[in-house]
Amino acid sequence: MSLSSEIAGPELAPDAPPPPKGVDVAGRSPGQLAWVRLRRDRVAMISGGALVLFLLIAILAPLIELAYGIGPYDQFQEKLRRSDGMPLGYAGGISGEHWFGLEPGSGRDIFIRLVYGIRTSLLIAIMAALLTSLLGITLGILAGYLGGWVDSVVSWITDFALALPFLIFALAVMPTVELRFYGPRDEVPTWFRVVVLIAIFAAFGWTGMARLVRGQVISLREREFVEAARASGAGLGHMLFRQLLPNLWAPILVSFSLAVPAYVTGEAALSFLNIGIRDPTPDFGVMIFRSIDWLQGDPAYVFFPGITIFALVLAFNLFGDALRDALDPKSSR
Repeated sequence: MSLSSEIAGPELAPDAPPPPKGVDVAGRSPGQLAWVRLRRDRVAMISGGALVLFLLIAILAPLIELAYGIGPYDQFQEKLRRSDGMPLGYAGGISGEHWFGLEPGSGRDIFIRLVYGIRTSLLIAIMAALLTSLLGITLGILAGYLGGWVDSVVSWITDFALALPFLIFALAVMPTVELRFYGPRDEVPTWFRVVVLIAIFAAFGWTGMARLVRGQVISLREREFVEAARASGAGLGHMLFRQLLPNLWAPILVSFSLAVPAYVTGEAALSFLNIGIRDPTPDFGVMIFRSIDWLQGDPAYVFFPGITIFALVLAFNLFGDALRDALDPKSSR
């Protein structure tokens, strides 16, 4: 049964008798049907709730700092052992004042740094996903609809971008760009590193979205509604953004929801390799990198950032899978 034929309430067979008098039968849009499927999926509701929680933590980080009473750069050296810099107390210094304990060596509070680490990772990941989606949608819809030499050029650029090794490119570009704008002894500001990271992700991440949109547009450009709009004299902008784009939101949303966790892990990996965000800025990759030296004496230091990034990425992936099932009219869920 197609989306347009689904109705509220029990499904009616084609030869079923009409509903009794006084019973309203209302049609539902594809968006409403997707929302119904999504609400029925417990995994989607749990993962969606977890994502809302993470987003609220990122947005309200300054208020959380104010309520917690400790900043991400505050150090508590008096609560560390002078001999080896390990936190005093149980499990890395966990207490009512420091919920997740203290960082060995620096004495900074792990909980508030995780709060700001979520903010850093989501900022980079969401901005990178938005930029790559914009580039991919624009290039993909142009290549799919116009075809010809435009399609050939976009496809060639896509293949070239896919052939470049991302990690090697990032390792080479990040220090080069820093030296281009700052001296070898100058301190590079965090905002500059964030911008460069987003640009690196955008340079590679748009290819998947472009190929997805191009394939969808090729399958739609010969449909009747496109032919009718073309026959009525509609311009290129109207054809692309009023006729084709509204029919592409389902795969675009799914692709976007799955791209964000990929950028979260990618940013953490680059920061772990010391070419992304650097200490003392709160970040998952930075915290996990620093925890290696203290792994045997204080495993709680690596546990909290590790489990947090795992939960964040898992929530995004589960919600992305559930969203894909909800937007698929042939799904049985």
